[in-house]
Amino acid sequence: MFAAEIFMHRFLLSSPVRTLDPEDADWFYTPVYQTCDLAANGLPMTLKSPRIMRSAIHYISTKWPFWNLTQGADHFFLVPHDFGPCFHYQEERAIERGILPLLQHSTLVQTFGQRKHVCLKQGSITMPPFAPPEKMMSRLIPPDTPKSILVYFRGLFYDSENDPEGGYYARGARASIWENLKSNPVFDMSTEHPATYYEDMQRAIFCLCPLGWAPWSPRLVEAVVFGCIPVIIADDIVLPFADAIPWEEIAVFVPEKDVPYLDTILTSLPLPLIFRKQRLLANPSMKQAMLFPHPQKPGDAFHQILNGLARKLPHDNTIFFTSTRTTLNWTAGPLGDLKPW
Repeated sequence: MFAAEIFMHRFLLSSPVRTLDPEDADWFYTPVYQTCDLAANGLPMTLKSPRIMRSAIHYISTKWPFWNLTQGADHFFLVPHDFGPCFHYQEERAIERGILPLLQHSTLVQTFGQRKHVCLKQGSITMPPFAPPEKMMSRLIPPDTPKSILVYFRGLFYDSENDPEGGYYARGARASIWENLKSNPVFDMSTEHPATYYEDMQRAIFCLCPLGWAPWSPRLVEAVVFGCIPVIIADDIVLPFADAIPWEEIAVFVPEKDVPYLDTILTSLPLPLIFRKQRLLANPSMKQAMLFPHPQKPGDAFHQILNGLARKLPHDNTIFFTSTRTTLNWTAGPLGDLKPW
């Protein structure tokens, strides 16, 4: 789910929007692959990510002149971590860390989006997390298959390894889902991840998409692609590509505090409204906008990101530094980030 920057790099290598003449470029992209530095358990080592990013910026700023002309204001980076440029999966630690100071002028394309949050940079482009397009498309079932599941969810309710006391994970929303609805026959929920996961989502009317460590989740992509109405439980979430996907019309939004009433909320929705959401979800262009296919396809997530970048052009002349402006402070930020790269 953190692989979007790798596929963006592959896409740009063969894209007609790419130029080999830097003087002709509107934007510069630096593929950093922050999430490829894995721990023994295969999870990204987010604490090392700032050092990897600092290393990349140091390299491009000393090897080429373009970064120093604007201090990176015409550069964009993909930051697909839980809390994007704050580089930590726990919200409290992410807020404490803040956005890496070296990125203060650059445009960020990030999975994380939550209104008025320290880790959402002004002017950022919000993108969906990566979900494997080919694998998902290979598991489609006939569209006329009856919907035999009302509400579906597979995933963690507690993250006992990273949050043993249960006070932080999903801000308690997932724990509340389990405690209040585990015995409700309307809700098909489990921590198991069956081989039929993709097929089951297609048989469901509603798919729960609660926040995890961060508000976003790959389930949002899966629900849209598989035509399952996403039930978004993540207060103040900023959703990707709002100009291409009418989120208010296809999804159901439930405040985190109202999780105990999910049964009543979902079973009270009028059938015409449910049918309308399902019809809208059946639109192929909406599904395509959430995916990073290789090779690319018209209207896919790559193109949505390019649309977001294009809307920020032309660069205002004020982004170019003058003699009175100062350069970035390379020593700003947590001390741990300053360890040798």
